[in-house]
Amino acid sequence: MSAEDTAQAHVPSVMAPILHLDGFDGPMDLLLELARAQKVDLARISILQLVEQYLAVVDSVRGLRLELAADWLVMAAWLAWLKSRLLLPAHEEDALDAEEAAGALQARLVELERIGLLARWLAARPCLGHDVFERGEAEDLVEIDRSGLAVDIAQLMRGYMTAMRRHARKRAYRPRQFHFWTVQDALRRLRDLLGADMVPDWCSLDAFLPSVHEAGRMDAAREDERRAQQRAAVAGTLLASLEMAKSGVIELRQDEEFGRIELRRNPQAEGVETGVETA
Repeated sequence: MSAEDTAQAHVPSVMAPILHLDGFDGPMDLLLELARAQKVDLARISILQLVEQYLAVVDSVRGLRLELAADWLVMAAWLAWLKSRLLLPAHEEDALDAEEAAGALQARLVELERIGLLARWLAARPCLGHDVFERGEAEDLVEIDRSGLAVDIAQLMRGYMTAMRRHARKRAYRPRQFHFWTVQDALRRLRDLLGADMVPDWCSLDAFLPSVHEAGRMDAAREDERRAQQRAAVAGTLLASLEMAKSGVIELRQDEEFGRIELRRNPQAEGVETGVETA
């Protein structure tokens, strides 16, 4: 990047003094940046002209902020010191120290720019007493205790311990137990109906389902509980019929997929015991 490119990319500080020197024409902070990047020859810069122009700018600006004038003075002093170290290094170590000083100067200028941005941000915020205002006189609020409680620390501790003991005696949760229609119940019902010759021919499996409140086993208080018990009764009756069909006591048929299941007593099993034991 050339010196012209650096000058175009440079964003000058607020109200930075403009210098008109031999070999340079621009703001003071840009001169420092170019000197740090070794894109301007400080040997051609007249320190006398720099100081005279700095004093002229300070004298011409009335009401100049003290911190801004101090920043300019620091820039000019660093330029003068940097030039003296670069032009007259007594030893090689001094020349290296001058390079390090240039780097420190650059870092200080960056930090100075950050401080300036922060100061401008703070200045743009609403000012108390000018843009925003505090609340006026505080309201006269009086707290009145209407609880009627008059206790001391000892009574408070006894009440706390009583509440903790009551909480410790809290009973454990026990879920409600439901009575579902089991396979054994379904086997007994099928055995009773088949033994009483109440199934002359093919009959739907639904005819062997128990009623809702039969034998106190289908004691559903809510609709969801009643549906769950009804599904358990269907499953238990189906398993019981499969066990009896496996033993040859009854015959099962289903004419279509997902169709109605029918059963009847096996005519060839006249001597077979209808009772089926399950594990």
